[in-house]
Amino acid sequence: MPTPDLIQTATLLLEELRAEELTLTTAESCTGGLISACLTEVAGSSDVFERGFVTYSNSAKTQMLGVPEELIEAHGAVSMEVACAMAEGALAYSPAGLSVSVTGVAGPGGGSSEKPVGLVHIATARRGGTVNHLCCTFGDVGRSQIRQRSVVEALRLVRSMI
Repeated sequence: MPTPDLIQTATLLLEELRAEELTLTTAESCTGGLISACLTEVAGSSDVFERGFVTYSNSAKTQMLGVPEELIEAHGAVSMEVACAMAEGALAYSPAGLSVSVTGVAGPGGGSSEKPVGLVHIATARRGGTVNHLCCTFGDVGRSQIRQRSVVEALRLVRSMI
C-alpha cells in the first residue's frame, strides 16, 4: 500500500506531467507495480498515467518490453543496461511520451558481492529524447524500505525529465 508521502509525491508528479501534456508508462521489476499503485491512487491520474508493465522475471522483460536475452545474460537483470532497455521498451510498447523503469535486488536474499541487496537501477526515457539512469545503493535496509525508496527515486528521476 502506498504511503501518504509517496502519494503526495505522485500527486505533484502527475500535476507536472499534466501541465506539460505528457503521459507516463512504467516498467517495474523489484517494485512489482508499486510506482503504478502510487500513481493510480491519485484520482484523475488516468489522463496522465498510460500503462504499467510489471516485468518481474527475465522472460517478462524480454516478452513484454523487448529487452534482448543477450543483454540480460551479459549484464544481468539488475544493471544499467537492462534498466535503460526496459525504459526504452516501455516507450516502444506504449504511446506514452515518458517512461520510467526499475530493476534491483530488494532482498532479503538474492544479493551477491557484485550486486548486493539494496542495489537498484532506475532509468527514464523520453520519446525522441534521451535516456537517464540512476544507480541507487540503499543497503540491506529491508525489502519494504528498498521498494519504497526505489519509488521515491524513480518519481524524482521522472520529474527531472519533464
